[in-house]
Amino acid sequence: MSFNERKHKMAKKKKATKAKKALKGLWTTSELNLLKKLFADNLTAVVAAKLGRSTETVKKKASRMGLCKSKKYMKTLGRG
Repeated sequence: MSFNERKHKMAKKKKATKAKKALKGLWTTSELNLLKKLFADNLTAVVAAKLGRSTETVKKKASRMGLCKSKKYMKTLGRG
């Protein structure tokens, strides 16, 4: 395989990866509803796993939506 063929193949793969990331960036109504339902009383990592998203992405989205952990949940962590 020539250098140009390898370069073309790598560029194509990179473009496909970007397309997947761009699609995952959009939140569906059902995902937003699930986030609202689960966020207050569950570990962020658990919510992220159920949504198939990173913990950091879930934290940012919850913050933008004005969601926060419940007082009851915070007490279970010893922070209430």
